[in-house]
Amino acid sequence: MLPEILKVKNFDPDTFFLIAGPCVIENDEMPFDIASHIKRITGRLGIPYIFKASYKKANRSRLDSFIGIGNEKGLKILQEVGKQVDIPVLTDIHTMEEAKQAAMFVDILQIPAFLCRQTDLLVAAGSTGKTVNIKKGQFASAGSMKYAVEKIQQTGNNSVMLTERGTTFGYEDLIVDFRNIPEMQKFGVPVIVDITHALQRPNQTSGITGGRPDLIETIARAAIAVGADGIFIETHPEPAKAKSDGANMLKLDLLESLLEKLVRIRHVVR
Repeated sequence: MLPEILKVKNFDPDTFFLIAGPCVIENDEMPFDIASHIKRITGRLGIPYIFKASYKKANRSRLDSFIGIGNEKGLKILQEVGKQVDIPVLTDIHTMEEAKQAAMFVDILQIPAFLCRQTDLLVAAGSTGKTVNIKKGQFASAGSMKYAVEKIQQTGNNSVMLTERGTTFGYEDLIVDFRNIPEMQKFGVPVIVDITHALQRPNQTSGITGGRPDLIETIARAAIAVGADGIFIETHPEPAKAKSDGANMLKLDLLESLLEKLVRIRHVVR
């Protein structure tokens, strides 16, 4: 199932779509370079593409962590990426006020996993009329996410997506339960698997999140085989130098070969 925002592009409804980009807006140039690079790949492969980047990182362990280049500047860059590259753009929000502000610049508002139960935030996002992507909390069951979907829909907004991003497995690890994909698809909304965040190693004693990027292909192949509607991958030209979540990101030059494999898997499954 494709989200409504992608159906106007006349893509095959049986294909999977991609949400991808850097974790956060780091400067004026990189978002355009990454978005243009990925659009060339997805255009060749026939994969609908949504650009993702945070304009603000509100959920950080350490006070000295990079949080962004400024809210308005980051949002304006996202808006320009959408216009210049001609793709939908997505960013995450954390407060009711941010929902209203971000909605003026982007196409899709994302609710972070830790905030998926925040009623006021969900209602504010839904009330903007924008597509809303809700990440399933690391603590939440697939079945409980129907209530998050209903909070958006009860604002009169039926453009909702759900994202699986792993479930807490002890203090410093996550595990992906692929049963969650068909379970959440029962709610009649597109279901995405966030490949890179599902491979995070949170709560490290250093205060910097770790990750298992060596398993990105494994989780991505499984997600497509099980029937995910979309996949979410954070990517960066040099993950080791990324200012946020570099430990679990995919190196940009590895994305094309991965997507080629996933397209072949999708064709076999369908």
